[in-house]
Amino acid sequence: MSISPAELYARLRRKEPTLLVDVRMPADYARWQIEGSLNAPQLRLPDPTQVAAEVERGAVGPIPKAPLVVTICGRGITSAPVAEGLRLLGYDAASLADGMRGWGDHYEVLPVVEGAPTILQVARPARGCLSWVLISEGEAVVVDALRHVDRYLEILEARDLRLVAAVDTHAHADHVSGGRALAEAAGASYYLHPYDAIHPIDLVPAAFPYEPLLERRTFAFGDSMMDVLHVPGHTLGACGLLVDDRYLVAGDTLFIGGIARPDLGGRAESWTPLHQASLRRLLALDTEVLVLPGHFAAFSEADAEGRFASTIGSIRENNVGARLAASEPERFSEYVLSSLPAFPPGYVDIKRVNLGLQVGDEARASELELGKNVCALTATPGSPAGS
Repeated sequence: MSISPAELYARLRRKEPTLLVDVRMPADYARWQIEGSLNAPQLRLPDPTQVAAEVERGAVGPIPKAPLVVTICGRGITSAPVAEGLRLLGYDAASLADGMRGWGDHYEVLPVVEGAPTILQVARPARGCLSWVLISEGEAVVVDALRHVDRYLEILEARDLRLVAAVDTHAHADHVSGGRALAEAAGASYYLHPYDAIHPIDLVPAAFPYEPLLERRTFAFGDSMMDVLHVPGHTLGACGLLVDDRYLVAGDTLFIGGIARPDLGGRAESWTPLHQASLRRLLALDTEVLVLPGHFAAFSEADAEGRFASTIGSIRENNVGARLAASEPERFSEYVLSSLPAFPPGYVDIKRVNLGLQVGDEARASELELGKNVCALTATPGSPAGS
């Protein structure tokens, strides 16, 4: 008996009681796990009866008989006998189909705004990554497309849409971008800010052509308009996209529960003042502007339908980093620089792949993307930073 990644995500989103038992080795679990799971490598046994015996003798402590226990491994193979062993003891248990590999490649498409324009949220829950499809009168703009381009091509085909542009709000470091590949597949232009078309560590320019995403550049698609706001800080070329003066696709600058980190270019101290000025600019928008972020840190940031969106007014009130952006520069800088998570070395190579400076085939991309993004600061002052 197995459960698909889509079914598991639906349970977690609906907050249905679910116990997650991850039987991978501790090092693999530490690198990447599903929020709230229990690591139990002791149960990584090929024989269900052995698993049952280990559980009965309390090898991993008491396992409550929740309505459903989901066992997890890397590929959905070693977790199957664990689920079977638990079922021998009367548990309602299922293994996660395709394991963490399947979980990592799962996408969720959900309408956040319907009408003129229509805005679709395309999420990759395992990585906390969000991308957006903006639609008006049969035309579409895809922002921050994730690696699996076929998901977006399916949306375009199902809705009979013409892709006007594929836009990256910045040069991504946490995941392999699908923006350029999507633009090529759909015969559209790919847009990136020129500052982000240079690798911040290597100082080498992108190895492909692109259209410049510049301050106050305006895109028309259908009956809608999208204005470009250059908001450096997370990267030097980071941009926000203001759609019809009502919706802000914020990229990795401003999140629901946190703000971006300014150190991934190796210049945290010099980029932090830029970041503060950019946050102030975005937070000065009308309180009813709906913010559509590039990442989420926890499933709890979504509403009951699974939509990761919040108004400027709500973020001003509830987001600690956003509130501190309004404080004096010294206080903001102290907060940011004391809250930075460890720098992920793989992010340097991901940027190389995204700028065409390094080959990124499927195997390499999967290896580089292993784990959840750590592009955000979600810490309160004096506490460790989250992702």
